Order: sequence, then C-alpha cells, then structure tokens
Amino acid sequence: MEPPSPVATVQSLMLEYAALTGLSPVGETPRRYLWTDAFALCNLLELFRRTNEGEWRELALRLVDQVHHILGRHRADAPRSGWISGLDDAEGELHPTRGGLRIGKRLGERSPGDPLDESLEWERDGQYYHYLTKWMHALSRLGRVTGMAACAGWGIELAQTAHAAFVSPSSRRMYWKMSIDLTRPLVASMGQHDPLDGLVTYCELRAAAVALGLPPQFSLDDAIAEMAAICRGKQWATADPLGIGGLLCDAWRIAQLTDSGAFGDTLLLESVAAAALEGLAAFAGGDSLACPAAYRLPFRELGLAIGLKGVASLQEWLEKNPARVVPKSPLRRTIAALAGYRPLAGEIEGVWLEGRNRKAETWREHRDINMVMLATSLAPDTFLSV
Repeated sequence: MEPPSPVATVQSLMLEYAALTGLSPVGETPRRYLWTDAFALCNLLELFRRTNEGEWRELALRLVDQVHHILGRHRADAPRSGWISGLDDAEGELHPTRGGLRIGKRLGERSPGDPLDESLEWERDGQYYHYLTKWMHALSRLGRVTGMAACAGWGIELAQTAHAAFVSPSSRRMYWKMSIDLTRPLVASMGQHDPLDGLVTYCELRAAAVALGLPPQFSLDDAIAEMAAICRGKQWATADPLGIGGLLCDAWRIAQLTDSGAFGDTLLLESVAAAALEGLAAFAGGDSLACPAAYRLPFRELGLAIGLKGVASLQEWLEKNPARVVPKSPLRRTIAALAGYRPLAGEIEGVWLEGRNRKAETWREHRDINMVMLATSLAPDTFLSV
C-alpha cells in the first residue's frame, strides 16, 4: 500500500486543525492563536492553489474573519470590550488590524503594577512583534493569491501600527512584547531576528501594494528606512532550529524581493545566508536529532525543515541571476553549502509523520502548531513566496 501523497496529508492535517480549533465546523468559542493561524492561512491558500477547490479559499477567508474578530478585539475576561484599536464597530470592520492583534494566550496580560514572572509571561496574552509579522506576511499572500487588495491593505495597516508601537528609531531598538492596547512594553528586550523579519516583511508588503494598486496612504517607506538602520551591523547567527529556519525563509524572500528592486544589492542576503549556514553547522553537529521524540520540540524542528525547503529555490534563483552577485562574493559557496543540509528536512518530516511519535507529549502539548507547521513543510510554496 502506497503512502498518502503530500497534498493528501496536508489536507488531512488542515481539516483536523480546522475541527480542533473551531474553524470548521464553526465552534461556539473558536480557539485562535496568531502564530499558528498565520501558517494555517498560507496552507489553506496552498491547497486552494493546488486543487482549485473553493472550499479551501472559503476556509482561508473564514480564518481571517475569526482571527480579526477574536484577536483584534479585547478578551472576553477583560474589563474593556470591542476592537482593541478603539474604533467603533463599523470602522473596526473596515480596519480590523489597526490596533494590532493579540497573541491568543491562555492567560490575560500582566497588570501594570505586577512584577515580571518570566516563566508565567510565556502563558500571558499581549502582542508579539514576530507574530504580527507572520500575519502581515499571510495577509500579503492572501491578497496576492485572491487579488483582494483590501487583505494586503490590512497587512500594511498592521505594519504601520506595529512599527509605531514596537520600534524606537532614535535608540535603534525594539520591544519584544507589548500590552494588548500597545501602550506599554511587557518585555522590553529585543528579539534577535525581529528587525530582520520586519524589514523583509515591510518590503514584501510594499511590493504587494504596488502590484495590487493600493493608494499612497499605504506607504511603508519611512518604516523600511528605520528598520534598515536598526538591522545595520546586526549579527543573525543562532543554533536554534526555528531561528535558523526563519533565517533561511528570510534569505529566500530577500532574493525574490531583489527582483522587484526592494533590495539594491545582495549584501543583506549574504549576511543572512552566512548566519543560517553557521547555525546549521552548529545544530547539525549536535545530537538533538538523534534523541527520541519525547525529548524533541516538533514545531522548532519543522521551522528548520520549512526553511530548508527554500534552499533549492535559492539555488535556482542564483543560477538565473548570476549578475546579481558581485565578483568574489561568498554567496555562491554559502548557498552550495546550505544545499548540503537539505536532506535534514525530509528526515525531520519523517519523524513527525510517524504516528507513534505524534503520541509523544511534546507533540500533543502543542498539537495545533505542530500539525500546521508539518503541513507547511510538506507543501511550503505559498508560505515561502512573496
């Protein structure tokens, strides 16, 4: 008996996710979580693109509606209600991302007078910049795939709001986590890759705005310049598999965006690719992938697998655009070295496609995220594209 095709597996995973989280059939209290839903939206669009079956497009649009009406509004247990932007109901429907979007954590946010408890903060609500950039990307992809310019417009409004709240251009710093209403930082440190994710995502949104004919009020030029200044001279290398995967995704997105003129040279691409290679060498040199499933974190490994899927596209891009690389640039050697790690993606997928490994607590504890990111790894084209 032949194993199911990747598309069939992705369909099964996404239907399970839809049922578990109240997307389909629609639950009384759907469970929305911004990171997971951003990957899920790209997966639903990928299934629509591959099958041309309208049910996947409809699920994608329903997911966006639920995310905006749940995470774009105050929590049910909060003293305030309505859109977190403060807009009235009618304006909020037109601009659902103008106040940002909640993470979707189990517990409410920390009160202004409460001391920081680092372990408990992971379970508390608020807004994460790196979750917001994932949703910006997903909205941009939705606009491109469906031709619905308003979706990309929501992504740009989210970028404008997030940039104003999280970024301090004068100090070239960013906050990692903000309160739900974006009035105060909950974690004041800066995420290592947040500036890079912001810069690349803003450039993607600007390209989408041009392609979809959005009016001038959707400009991100100043935010892009400020984010580029924060990125200048930063070190991106990490041994965390999810972080490495993010670098690889950003590298491929940067390459695509150079074709639209968003990046005038390949210097950022070179530094991001080199950092990813440094991290991959460190990670692959360890023994974490040899550990039993019970001691591994699926979604972090699957983030790496997703990024590795973009390396083949990077190679093809380089072959078609040799003039983009300056003489003596290390980029060709770096991408060739990255390609040597591509088999890791299949190995990681193979572990988590095994039914017995999905019985491990590390899978079940984060089941929604794990199944959605496994689906992305198996069919990554929409997520990886700009």
